[in-house]
Parts: sequence; structure tokens; C-alpha cells
Amino acid sequence: MKTTPKIILSLILLLLVSLPFGCTVTKEPGKLSIQPMSTQQPEPNVKQVSSEAVGNRFREPDMQGPTPVESAMELSKKYARLSEEVSFMQQQNKDLIAKNRLLLDQNTALKTQLQQTQKELTEANELMVEMRVELNNWQNNILGFRDEIRDAESAQLQALLRILKILGGDFQDESVQYEKVSSADVKSGETDTSEL
Repeated sequence: MKTTPKIILSLILLLLVSLPFGCTVTKEPGKLSIQPMSTQQPEPNVKQVSSEAVGNRFREPDMQGPTPVESAMELSKKYARLSEEVSFMQQQNKDLIAKNRLLLDQNTALKTQLQQTQKELTEANELMVEMRVELNNWQNNILGFRDEIRDAESAQLQALLRILKILGGDFQDESVQYEKVSSADVKSGETDTSEL
């Protein structure tokens, strides 16, 4: 770090030395001629730098600030503190990256499970619809046949009553009651067919 100020100082001195001379380029390539600048009066807008200001420019100021050793120690403390913060933040960053990877893996696994579950749910819904249709068909068939079965049983009872009359059986009002039994009475359960 000490070489940088020396380089800068030498460049500034070289620039100051070369300012009075102007560089011109001739028409012939490869030739460079240095001619002194004309001694004209500077324009009134340009400030004249005093020789005293130029000399004081490189002197240390007489301020009552911290010494270079103190400022170096302060800077080294700041550097150590910032280094610790950087290492902490780097570790925190590594932890967050690892956590992010873990979450991405879990996300992928959960997406596949969700797709599988949605597929199974769709299949289950289709199966439920099919079962519902079959159940409705079965129910309609059973209920439709129930009326037919009741009509067949009442016809059978009437035929048995006629057979009994032909054989000479004597019936009273009970037999008339069975002949008048309708399917609506059988549905409501008001009549008892176990008396036959």
C-alpha cells in the first residue's frame, strides 16, 4: 500500500514538469517534437495557484485527530467485526440454501403425491357415480317388481279362495276382506296376511 502513494506522487510531479511544454505531432509518423508553450498571460478566469499552496499541499495537517496507529487499530477492529459478520452471514446463507434444497425436494415429493391422490380421487368419484347408477337401477327394478309380486300374490290368493269355494268351503266376511285388499293397503302395512 506504500507503493501506491509513491506512484501517484511521481505521476503528479511528472505531469507538473511536463505542463510548460506542449506536445505537437508532426505530419511525419514516428516523430514527436516538444516545444515550449508560448508565454501568454493566463485568462482572467483561471486561478493562479500560489507557490505556498503547492508547497503546503504535501505537508501533514496540524489537526488534533487520531494518530495513524490509532486509526489503523480502529480500522483493524472494524475489519475483524465485519469479517465475523461476513462469516456468520455466509454460514446463514449456506443453511438457507440447504433448507431451500430440502424444501424443494419435499415440494417435488408432495406434488407427486398430490397428483397420485387426485388421480385416485377421480377414479373413486367415477366408481361412485357408476355404483350410484347401478344402485338406482337395482332400486327401480326391486320396487317395480315388488308391485308385480304383490299383484301376483293377491291373484294367487283369489285363485285359492275360488278353489276353496268350488271344493265346498264355506267362507264368511273374512274372505271378502281378502279379495278387496289392494296393493296400497299392503304397502302401508295395515292388513295382516298371516291370517290365511
